[in-house]
Amino acid sequence: MERVRTLTVDGLAYRYRLVRPTAARTEPLIALGGAFQGMYDWVQLEDALADVACLVTAGLPGADGSDVPRPEHTVDTLDKALDAVVDDLADNLSEDLSGGLSDDLSSGLSGDLSDDSGVPRVNLFGYSHGAVIAFRYAQRHPRRCARLLLGGVPAHLTDAPFARYREAGRLLASGDTEGFVRTVSAAMFCLDDGRRVHRRELALRSFRRSLLHVTQRHHAEYMLARALGTRTALTGGLTGVPTLVFAGAHDTLTPPGLQRGFAATIEGSRFVTIPDCDHMLLMERPDAVAALAKAFITDSEPPAHALGPAVRRGDRAGGPARGCEPR
Repeated sequence: MERVRTLTVDGLAYRYRLVRPTAARTEPLIALGGAFQGMYDWVQLEDALADVACLVTAGLPGADGSDVPRPEHTVDTLDKALDAVVDDLADNLSEDLSGGLSDDLSSGLSGDLSDDSGVPRVNLFGYSHGAVIAFRYAQRHPRRCARLLLGGVPAHLTDAPFARYREAGRLLASGDTEGFVRTVSAAMFCLDDGRRVHRRELALRSFRRSLLHVTQRHHAEYMLARALGTRTALTGGLTGVPTLVFAGAHDTLTPPGLQRGFAATIEGSRFVTIPDCDHMLLMERPDAVAALAKAFITDSEPPAHALGPAVRRGDRAGGPARGCEPR
């Protein structure tokens, strides 16, 4: 059972999608994806949370068919948009709970929607560009964040992604869509055959098809800027919010070492490296990410095999796990 809601912030219309569980054991999880990720690209996470929590997939301004921010809009607009989602979510779930629903459905909507003083609380999951929005939101509204899960964090991007961004922008403007797709793909994926990346070719083909569709949209340049052209300082640290940061072992866009350094600025955070994947791990190892998210928001440990090497056809499941490392 799901519902799509449309909201407006600073004159920009945008949407979010609420997927209800069969039962709820914890606060709702709001998922914010990367520049090229839509509201319906979270299938494995939906399945993993079916008996755990409400899942909200957000299409904030500039994403997934929502209105594109204008030059006068800043990252603060996205913060306000997310805040409005939290408020609207709390209002709607409260209405559903008081609307005479069956006991079974009511149990699927409950969980802890607010703290003792009535402040709405959610679990927040941000990946890549979404991690920037999620982290800044947690800094500004720590009481609203029950837990914070971040991956592919662009905390310390080097000059290389920005050089690729300029080149991709030039190719897009000149109408060279193949060159554009090739350049962006090279930035997002680890193409070193010496490193094992699970389902790399399959993920690459799917991503390239998606990029071809992106080039046909009027806001393709904005989406490109979100992916490779934004340099937002993620400084100031964070306290009071349980946080887990994870990275693909072969992430060449936001390398694990830099993400580990970012995690160290967050009090009490944990850091996880997932093997056999790169920055596009949501496409390459979605089951591992879903298992990690489910375990984190339920204060449990993920299955040992979930964070171990990816199982190839003919392999036995299992292997050593890369567990959560305290920072």
